[in-house]
Amino acid sequence: MKITTIKVDYYVIPLEGNLVDALHGKHDNFELVVANVMLDNGQQGVGYTYTGGFGGAAIAKMIQQDLAPQLVGLDMKSPSELNDYMNKHIHYVARGGIASFAISALDIAFWDIELKTKGLALKDLYGTGTDRVRTYYGGIDLMLSETELLNNIEKQLMSGHTAVKIKLGKENEDEDIARVKAVRKLIGKDALFMVDANMIWSVEQAIRMAKRLEEYNVAWLEEPTNPDDYEGYARIGQTTTIPIAMGENLHTITEHELALKIGRISCPIPDCSNVCGITGFMKVAKMAEDYSLKVHSHGMQELHANVLGAVANRGYVEFHSFPIYQYTTEPLKVKNGYLDVCGNPGTGVEFDWDKLKKYQQ
Repeated sequence: MKITTIKVDYYVIPLEGNLVDALHGKHDNFELVVANVMLDNGQQGVGYTYTGGFGGAAIAKMIQQDLAPQLVGLDMKSPSELNDYMNKHIHYVARGGIASFAISALDIAFWDIELKTKGLALKDLYGTGTDRVRTYYGGIDLMLSETELLNNIEKQLMSGHTAVKIKLGKENEDEDIARVKAVRKLIGKDALFMVDANMIWSVEQAIRMAKRLEEYNVAWLEEPTNPDDYEGYARIGQTTTIPIAMGENLHTITEHELALKIGRISCPIPDCSNVCGITGFMKVAKMAEDYSLKVHSHGMQELHANVLGAVANRGYVEFHSFPIYQYTTEPLKVKNGYLDVCGNPGTGVEFDWDKLKKYQQ
């Protein structure tokens, strides 16, 4: 079987609500880049990546101009072999960054083909699959008033969520603590509750804030500082009882390895959209297992439910505020804190092209 065609579509999709975090500000839209790979036997696979509103056009161009011409005509090898080929082809000018996003979309498409060819659901890849996975609601809610924040969380609880994450990073640290206190009171003392500072604090501020957060039974503190500062992460983790999480801004396997080895994080959170796809995610999951840690996911919950459904050391799927799942043929439903895992052959993500077409660029 040979790769005959790679088609790329680029969408800009508006977001509703006041979605703000400490580093990126307000999110008005997200970008979706979809790669459709065709083989000479008629088999096809669909993969995708997404952004927070910037870089999508460059990702689409890299697939079209730099990766697709090198792939068309090749034999359809295993996704991991093609992943290595793409990384080696582009590494001199683009290690990590946009290249990792572009490779991710293609890698996911290759996995879709591989699994459909074998008649295998993603969750059954390793023989340790499950039919449902734990999830939590990940809000982008920094600029909501305390009343709006609580109303939104109450809405999520009513929709089936049993665990939540909120954004921190207010200029006044006391405001952050007040919001955490209010949310903990609303959801109860034992409900799973995470917080995310989106890299905005210095190491010293993160250490100070972590100490203040300890009394609220926080399940993890996510991205308290710059993700490149692995030594800083280790310092933060050594001074608090709260587990430290990171991963969405680590776009190479080496970065994830350093976060575990030097940063000593407790909660690795890779994202298939930017860690070179399912192949990269599974490598991070194996590294986490070697450290006796669970692996969690960031974003694209319609795919990550099935990815985490495949691994034995599965943690939590983030139910992200970028609703890619609403543009698929089987939108997700949260049931008592769980998401069902797809049992169909392939990656389990099929887009509703009619819903998407008005956003195509």
